[in-house]
Amino acid sequence: MSENKKVLATPKIRKFARLLGANIYKIEGSARSGRITEEDVKNFVNRNLNESRLKEKPQIKLEFNHSEFGEIEIKDIPRIKRLAAPHLLNSYSTIPHVTHHDEIDVTELEEFRSSLIDYHTGEKLKITPLAFITKALVTALKKFPAFNSSIEDISNGKITFKKYYHIGIAVDTPNGLMVPKIRDVDKKNITFISNELREIAQKCRDLKIDKKEFYGGSMTISSLGGIGGRFFTPIINYPEVAILGVSKSYKKQIYLDNEFKVRIILPISLSFDHRIIDGAEAARFCNELGENLGKNFAYKLAI
Repeated sequence: MSENKKVLATPKIRKFARLLGANIYKIEGSARSGRITEEDVKNFVNRNLNESRLKEKPQIKLEFNHSEFGEIEIKDIPRIKRLAAPHLLNSYSTIPHVTHHDEIDVTELEEFRSSLIDYHTGEKLKITPLAFITKALVTALKKFPAFNSSIEDISNGKITFKKYYHIGIAVDTPNGLMVPKIRDVDKKNITFISNELREIAQKCRDLKIDKKEFYGGSMTISSLGGIGGRFFTPIINYPEVAILGVSKSYKKQIYLDNEFKVRIILPISLSFDHRIIDGAEAARFCNELGENLGKNFAYKLAI
């Protein structure tokens, strides 16, 4: 990239880039008008370090050609997947992942959700379960602030606690996975969040979303609820320290109040950074999430 290109960056950011040995002219800004932020510089450096590791790592050469065994077809990897690959590899190789699996009884929540009616039209309201989960997640983050934190360099002994609640939502698109943010979830009601989830997902599918919407998150939700499966191991979206995987709910007989009852169960998978969060804290976080989505969900999500 030409060094004659106009770069929008403050003197502080330029100095920060120089200290890290980053060429400011090669960094793409995510802020308004392409302005470069400190996070842009860090992401650029991380990508370059990761690419250097890959170049240094000896590549295993195949002893055969796939075409020797039958017909093959070679296609280009979608651009979004190519861009995401170094970021995913950096997250997985840098962060010591541990995944805690659990199940949440969402029977009362689902009964409430299916009973919602628009009083103006009399039609049934379509509120996605993800809106309730997003709101419940923020309630849990307030109680367990370590999950709403970041560490850029563990060696300096510092951790950044975020005072905002921007939740990343993994959106499956024909072009690849995108993770835009729902901003200030703590200040929005369920209906507003549900509408925003639909709007932001459509923007991703239409490739009409601003790049800055992919940055500055508290924690991410990856939902397979519309597809199926029970549990999985989602990869943490660096520089976040945790990600919540949500699978498809199902009906299960549970012995409750001296009898077997059919309940609606939601499987969840919480991956967390073991440098910051231990297993006991992760289990308590999931318990809190279960309470927020459980029998008294209406009260818990209103406070």
